[in-house]
Amino acid sequence: MRPTTRLSALLCIAALCMASLPSAAATLVPPGNRNATQPQVPAGSSIRTSALKSTYEAKYRKVLALLRNDGELRAKITAVSAKYGIDPIHMVGAIVGEHTYNVDAYDRLQTYYIKAVSYLQTSFSFGHDGETVGAFIARPQFSACEGRNGSYDQWTCREAVWDREFRGKTVDGKSFPDNRFSAVFFQPFYAGQTFGIGQLNPLTALQMSDIVAKVSGLPKLNHDDPQQVYRTIMDPDLTLPYVAATIRKSIDAYRDIAGFDISKNPGITATLYNIGNPEARAQALKAENRKRAAAGQAPRMPQENYYGWFVNDKLDDLTALF
Repeated sequence: MRPTTRLSALLCIAALCMASLPSAAATLVPPGNRNATQPQVPAGSSIRTSALKSTYEAKYRKVLALLRNDGELRAKITAVSAKYGIDPIHMVGAIVGEHTYNVDAYDRLQTYYIKAVSYLQTSFSFGHDGETVGAFIARPQFSACEGRNGSYDQWTCREAVWDREFRGKTVDGKSFPDNRFSAVFFQPFYAGQTFGIGQLNPLTALQMSDIVAKVSGLPKLNHDDPQQVYRTIMDPDLTLPYVAATIRKSIDAYRDIAGFDISKNPGITATLYNIGNPEARAQALKAENRKRAAAGQAPRMPQENYYGWFVNDKLDDLTALF
């Protein structure tokens, strides 16, 4: 390795190590659940599981078996986690939660690779009602987003504009669904669609594109090339860095914005992986705790949802994998 290349690599590792350290002012969220019982599971998850003639426990056992039986997958998770400065238990928690409450895991990792290739041979685009997402975000309402720095800030801005200006409204004579931006424009096969070992949706992948390109050296994603996006979220070698980047973003957001170190609680990171928008949620928690402090009340800790509660409840099984 040339000296300049070695120096760049060392600087990158040092930056990640610094990012993984909690802020001096951050309050540690200890391991375990804040709720004594599991919060209610949404009806949609129950309907999906019933349609598969399965149970949450059966789906959990299936994804756990995949992780136990595939040493190569565990090694990939460990290696990717190290690059992003997170404990691999966070990635495992996200994967287990998704395959327990969303869809069944495939029995073999090879099936994910096969599915990834199939999307390169399929013709589809990201859009809604004859309007591509590229044309949609060229509307003047999105002009402020163009000046944002990086894919995460740009796509988060666009998602906020959708919610504020278009969701459930009629604009320029065209009515728009009262649904999430990702569901309306980025799921060409059916709403609520996520794929791959990490069950990422395409909008999340687009948000994390710059981070993954910088840390893992993968090509940046483009909304005008949906086949590339779908191959990325289906191919384990490509999607695992996106899973790690998504978790890293949540940890950083809660440390820097809300003042909480969630790096020791995989149930909280799994919750944020499930519900998304970590920066907005960290801002909301910060605002709530400012009001609580003014009223002489103790701050509210980040809370796990049903998905994160389950991950924390199964930590003995999950930590035994490593």
